[in-house]
Amino acid sequence: MNGRRRTAFVLGGGGRWGAVEVGMLRALDERGIQPDLILGTSIGAFNGSVVAAQPGGVGIDRLMEIWDGLAGSDLFSGGMFDRVKAVATLQPAMHGSGELESLLELVHPPQAQIEDLAVEFQCVAASIEKASEHWFTSGSLIKALLATSAVPVLFPPVEIGGEHFYDGGLVNSVPLRRAVNLGADVVYVLQVGRVEAPLRPPSKLHEAALISFEIARRHTFSTAMREIPTDVEVHLLPSGNPVEFDDWRQLRWRDTGNASELMEGAFKASLSYLSVV
Repeated sequence: MNGRRRTAFVLGGGGRWGAVEVGMLRALDERGIQPDLILGTSIGAFNGSVVAAQPGGVGIDRLMEIWDGLAGSDLFSGGMFDRVKAVATLQPAMHGSGELESLLELVHPPQAQIEDLAVEFQCVAASIEKASEHWFTSGSLIKALLATSAVPVLFPPVEIGGEHFYDGGLVNSVPLRRAVNLGADVVYVLQVGRVEAPLRPPSKLHEAALISFEIARRHTFSTAMREIPTDVEVHLLPSGNPVEFDDWRQLRWRDTGNASELMEGAFKASLSYLSVV
């Protein structure tokens, strides 16, 4: 092939498991692999935005500092009474967007624009009105990150330009196809560990709902993997932390106490993988 290949980092959603992506980014940087394009969903969009703003080791060190700072902390104020009150008063979410917005503004300037980032960056959210995925390619970075992270029930939908958005994981949890459509020749997929753990038929009532959600979550990604053009190189980085579909730890979405362990495990697993490809 003539000319330089276009490299994309695709960072999937996964809430508290997002720390593993930091370890993967560190491994990629250690191997001298830098992106021309960064695509993200939900927590993956947050992680990707930091590296897009400050490429290389500077951004990765910043991410490690952020995740270490969150370890063991309660990300959002309000105890059980406040959450019960939100349900009892028929509010659309357990938390408002204000606290998440304040957290984001500690990381990015409030006026930050997507198109001004050092590395090309896009993130996806689910449009309520259009029942489809929406890609943010320009405009307010903070607003876009709020939209892609607006997990239903936990947060209210985010309004931008008269349209309302929920978490991007509802429509494209690991946006591989987008990278290919934007001309990426080499794609590194940073996922939190869900796609590494096989599904099985349910044996309990609650598992039926969890499996159904996982099928929907994985379908778009697995279809994209099957349809990858032969001239596109895709690397699915190992998380070092496969997440079983019935792992109840994923419901403790505010618990980031093991972030350092997750980052280190993903770093070692991904560095090992990259050393032989």
